[in-house]
Amino acid sequence: MKMEEIRQLSIDELRKRLLDEEESLSNLRFQLATRQLDSPIRVRTVRRDIARLKTLIRTQEMAAPQAAAPAAQPQTTEAKDS
Repeated sequence: MKMEEIRQLSIDELRKRLLDEEESLSNLRFQLATRQLDSPIRVRTVRRDIARLKTLIRTQEMAAPQAAAPAAQPQTTEAKDS
């Protein structure tokens, strides 16, 4: 999975893909434990894909409130006379 591909997905699609990858990792770990896994490198690849997805989801979540909120007006404080 390449970053160019996953950057084009929406947050909902990314979350669905994340769930699929986590399930895939679980299956791969089971196969690894029972010595049925042909390529142990696949476990590392799926773990990295999960990390990429989580990073992108978090980045989009952090950017969403900033894009939705209007530009903040600086507040002026008036000095009180004593």
